[in-house]
Amino acid sequence: MSAREGTVLRTDIQGLRALAVALVVVYHLHAAAVPGGFVGVDVFFVISGFLITAHLVARPPRSARDLGAFWGRRIRRLLPASLLVLVASLVATRLLAPETMWAATASDARAAALYVVNWALAGRAVDYLASDDAPTAVQHFWSLSVEEQFYFLWPLLVAGVVLLARRRGVSTRTALVAAFAVVTAASFAWSVHLTRVNPAAAYFVTPARVWELAAGGLVAAWLTDRHQRGKRAAERSPGALPALGAWTGLALIGLAAATYSAATPFPGHHAALPVLGAVLLIACGAPRESRLGPGRLMALRPVQWLGDVSYSVYLWHWPLVVITVAVTGHEIGPRTGAAVLVATLLLAAGTERLVERPFRAPRLSLQVRRTYAVGALAMGVVVALASVQLVEVQRRSDEAARQLAAALQDGGPCFGAAAVGRRCPEASYDDLVPAAAVAADDKAEAYGDVGPRSCWSAEPDFADVPCTFGDADGTVTVALFGNSHAGQWLPALQALAQDHGWRIETRLASRCASADIEQDFDEPEAVGTCADWVRRTAAELVETKPDLVVVSNRMQAQAVGLDDAGTAEAYREGYARVLGGIADAGIPVLAIRDTPAPGRSIPDCVASERDDYDACAGPRRTWLPEDPVVDVVAAAHDPLLRLVDLTDRFCGRTECRAVNGNVITYFDGHHITATYAHTLAPYLEPAVLDALAAGRSRPS
Repeated sequence: MSAREGTVLRTDIQGLRALAVALVVVYHLHAAAVPGGFVGVDVFFVISGFLITAHLVARPPRSARDLGAFWGRRIRRLLPASLLVLVASLVATRLLAPETMWAATASDARAAALYVVNWALAGRAVDYLASDDAPTAVQHFWSLSVEEQFYFLWPLLVAGVVLLARRRGVSTRTALVAAFAVVTAASFAWSVHLTRVNPAAAYFVTPARVWELAAGGLVAAWLTDRHQRGKRAAERSPGALPALGAWTGLALIGLAAATYSAATPFPGHHAALPVLGAVLLIACGAPRESRLGPGRLMALRPVQWLGDVSYSVYLWHWPLVVITVAVTGHEIGPRTGAAVLVATLLLAAGTERLVERPFRAPRLSLQVRRTYAVGALAMGVVVALASVQLVEVQRRSDEAARQLAAALQDGGPCFGAAAVGRRCPEASYDDLVPAAAVAADDKAEAYGDVGPRSCWSAEPDFADVPCTFGDADGTVTVALFGNSHAGQWLPALQALAQDHGWRIETRLASRCASADIEQDFDEPEAVGTCADWVRRTAAELVETKPDLVVVSNRMQAQAVGLDDAGTAEAYREGYARVLGGIADAGIPVLAIRDTPAPGRSIPDCVASERDDYDACAGPRRTWLPEDPVVDVVAAAHDPLLRLVDLTDRFCGRTECRAVNGNVITYFDGHHITATYAHTLAPYLEPAVLDALAAGRSRPS
């Protein structure tokens, strides 16, 4: 929709659009320049809510035909350019990006074509193990999905409120203002709540975002009545007070862009700052005739042009960023950023001129049926292309699974961890196990977050979710205790359990390390519930007395209120209390030193570099993380508290490798693949057997 209210051009709104898209693009190209530039999306939401509502209030839909015509205009306005970008992104990813990105991009493109990708991303965002996944080239369609869902429901609300108001003899304008205020308040309250308890999902889901569009709608309803048809805001006198309000609105948006960052809990109450800024500017108006307000600045031709092409700029910039990073293997720098910016503007100009503008032509306004037919066909093409790509990935995955099963059965001295330190021939890229395309999914069974198997205590409540593996009737019970870096050892323990008839019980939590300290989480309540889970689990282990407790953790979170040095000391004390308490109860404890961590996605790196595995290796001193449990065990001098360090099964003297014995070692930037963990079983076994023997020899 153009920046018009009724029939009056709003150059200030076009200028606001230009500002919003500039913030988003600069944020993605150089976040340090505007660390809160993501608030440009919130400004877009307010603008969209205002313009759509101004149109609906001026001409409320009175029939199914009116609704169909409204949605038809939305289809012509949004779908042609968006579907073009989706197709281009799918093709470019398939041709240029590593195969590790194919499936996720196709899945997101299919959801984006149906305008539900925000819900797909919300589901994926709450998965801790997906947090290191590279973003797809179409991930930015989440905001368009929110808008499309709003565009579908909002006219139904307007039509219903108008009909009810007329039947009750109530002022239509008053009824609409009241209804929009209720929606705005309810959605804002939910956004604040959800941002506190589940910020990953709150960022994407429509109920936590719709208040921003509704706020723009509230302004439109407040400024519009049936007689003035939305012209009041554009025609109000450009006096000192409106000018001050407009400048204040711009200042609030700028303040949010300058002071917010990726660490800011968002949206929640923090989103109120940019939303209020956009509301103020739209409500006060900034006409170009005003000498006091920002209208003249916002009416400059370059600013207006950027506002005109802002939709296409938003569509194109993110795929260009993602594909550039995938091809070069490096983050966007000054030169590549400039190239991406130029390419974005050129593509946006062409798309606006050759795609957007023709489909907005008035002669198409009555061709509603054809609009729906062509729109459905175009969406079907995108869904089909994405589905074909997913089928291809699945075929490769099935073949990789067969190769993996054969490799695990054959084993040998040059397979997996056994190859470290040996002179072994390296397999070609196509013979790696697991295959790079599916390595990200080669996880221990404990990571099964979807389906009946879910073994994780997760923030914010950290409820108990114990699981049992191995021989359910085994006479020896091994308890696996810790965060995700304990869970990654499950395949090795399963291999040993199969040989010895052991029962394995897991006590695992995402991110929460098994140290009796307050660990810092995004959700404040998770600080206490994590500590409660650690104490509760330790007490349960003391009560149930397994034959052995195997513990491993990544020092994921800072200790509350402490710096790095203070955090390490706090973890040492916290581990000593927990592990020492278990050992004092006569239960042997085997701590596994934390594994080397590359700090970048190894499957993506291997897929990009292919046979050049050394390009994905790194120095041992950099990859090896600090693990306070090493000092705890050394200081305890307790035969029931032991440590096993398998770093030499990952690294040589100076270098750690991403591929060992033709096995991709990590499924992300720090968790080991289930396949590699399986090959570590023979090297873990002596320490496990010794610890069990120490437990049996303890005085009864």
